[in-house]
Amino acid sequence: MKNSLVLIILLFSALTGCGQATKAKPTHPAAKDLSKYSQATFAAGCFWHEEAMFESIKGVKEAISGYAGGTTSSPSYESIEENNTGHAETVNVYYDSAEVDFPTLLKIYFAGQDPVQVNGQGPDMGSQYRSLVFYRNNVEKAAIEKYMKELQPKYKKPLAAQVIQFTKFWPAEEYHQNFIERNPNQGYVRSYSIPEIRKLQKQFPQLVKPGYEY
Repeated sequence: MKNSLVLIILLFSALTGCGQATKAKPTHPAAKDLSKYSQATFAAGCFWHEEAMFESIKGVKEAISGYAGGTTSSPSYESIEENNTGHAETVNVYYDSAEVDFPTLLKIYFAGQDPVQVNGQGPDMGSQYRSLVFYRNNVEKAAIEKYMKELQPKYKKPLAAQVIQFTKFWPAEEYHQNFIERNPNQGYVRSYSIPEIRKLQKQFPQLVKPGYEY
């Protein structure tokens, strides 16, 4: 009976994990011109809810799901799932620095995850779901290190996020973009992603865009 219960739990996790995406026909608008905005890049588990979480924050103009932190060129979802590319599921955030600054995005990033979970978030396990925070210059690096130093005493375990210099971001396949917006009733989205976003939004209600509450 115990073995049967374990099998049921594992099957449920497999059917509701971040990787079990249906290649739905995209319904969101064509890509915007984002060249005038600042960029920040983060990885913390499944990029579906990281993308939706950041897009709900005032000053964020777009968040794109993709891959970063590895060594191979042109990674695909299938290749990172084989766990030999070094890449992690990542979001590239485009923001208006006059409306929201990088330190605020850092607070959102760390609050939206379990910051001491290694190689995964929630039900998503593996190095492709590890936490990475990227910096583009020494000012960002100093801001990251300062905030992590301030945050660490709140936890008994070391913070899991690796601080990495940004090199290249590879956008994910089209069916991953705006996944929660297009698939709000998908099992994983309903059971894990949306509750995680709601938790974050309750912590920072003043930062949430009107109409983006979950």
